[in-house]
Amino acid sequence: MTIFIFVGSLLAAMAIGIPISFALLVCGAALMWSLGMLDNQILAQNLINGADSYPLLAVPFFLLAGEVMNVGGLSRRIVNVALYIVGHIKGGLGYVTIVAACLLAALSGSAIADAAALSTLLLPMMVAAGHDKARSAGLIASAGIVAPVFPPSIGFVVFGVAANVSISRLFFAGIFPGIMLAASIWAVWWWMARTESIESPPRKSLREVLVAVRDAAWALVLPFIIIVGLKMGVFTPTEAGVVAAVYALFVATVVYKELKVTDLFRVFVAAARTSSVVMFLVAAAAVSAWLITVANIPAQVVALLQPLLGSPTLLMMAIMVLVMIVGTAMDMTPTILILTPVLMPLVKAAGIDPIYFGVLFMINNAIGLITPPVGVVLNTVAGAGKVSMDAVTRGVVPFMVAQFILMFLMVLFPKLVLVPAHWFY
Repeated sequence: MTIFIFVGSLLAAMAIGIPISFALLVCGAALMWSLGMLDNQILAQNLINGADSYPLLAVPFFLLAGEVMNVGGLSRRIVNVALYIVGHIKGGLGYVTIVAACLLAALSGSAIADAAALSTLLLPMMVAAGHDKARSAGLIASAGIVAPVFPPSIGFVVFGVAANVSISRLFFAGIFPGIMLAASIWAVWWWMARTESIESPPRKSLREVLVAVRDAAWALVLPFIIIVGLKMGVFTPTEAGVVAAVYALFVATVVYKELKVTDLFRVFVAAARTSSVVMFLVAAAAVSAWLITVANIPAQVVALLQPLLGSPTLLMMAIMVLVMIVGTAMDMTPTILILTPVLMPLVKAAGIDPIYFGVLFMINNAIGLITPPVGVVLNTVAGAGKVSMDAVTRGVVPFMVAQFILMFLMVLFPKLVLVPAHWFY
């Protein structure tokens, strides 16, 4: 009965147009009422405690770093490096998009920020070169979702807090799967571009490539600072967010000098708005998470799926299908916050490695960002690239299918995730 009340109240609130964060509060209140413990003070206390988390401080700092990179010229220089290195290959602008997406992912950890930057910088170039606009927009959207899997992933920070799992280990475990996601997009683009007769940009000389790399060197150094710092124990994931934000501000204002002092307020406000949305979602979800535990919903879910506990692979398949369905109607952050406290006891009962589960869970949620009808990244690309939502959806389908296939291969062959993860621990 409690599962029905939890799911029913959440879906009903969303169906009448209540924003997801407030829908979570409605869901929490409904659960409290059903348990005979409705109390505004308890609701408010859990709401405040939900956002009172030191590891979650990484979220606003990484979001600020992403804003600074887009405005301060770091993102543009990284795109130029990719353009100079692989732009001359047949279908080269598509490969530029994939390489640039991977480099940006290692800087910001935000799929929306990366997709917006790539749409603004590369979509006009691809259309001018003769590439189909819908297909190009679909490529950019699918490449943008590599960010939640690559470190420093904001999604991993949220999941790590919700699941009480090491964020540093999640970061390292996401490196190779993120590369594989990019490789799956690369393969689909190669298949599509092989019959095109579009003339690629001329090959750049080694000197021009080196000049582009030198120009972007300050931006390219940041991922290494973060990875090495985490690996050597110099700073925590939370402190890595501060390092990324301060470093990006220094480079954008002092080195590149493209971010003026007069622009700082606008950048801070933009980052604060995005951070407030994420943090309020986290706080509202904490209320539901606490009540999920009080109502013993995880134990009920474990009991429902008891027949699958003996087969971790079948259980993971079932969970991935569930997350796929939820991802079509819900954004990544609320999906993580709602499903994590429900699924983690099930994962532990089946003996599944929490890090392995976290990586696949994040990949599935990342792909959910480009699944219609909600697909936040689809909307971002459509808005930033001035292309219809239908066109972006049509263009993203082949890439999305390839990413889902890769995800289920990782379910069937866990060593694709676990073995490379131990290389970086």
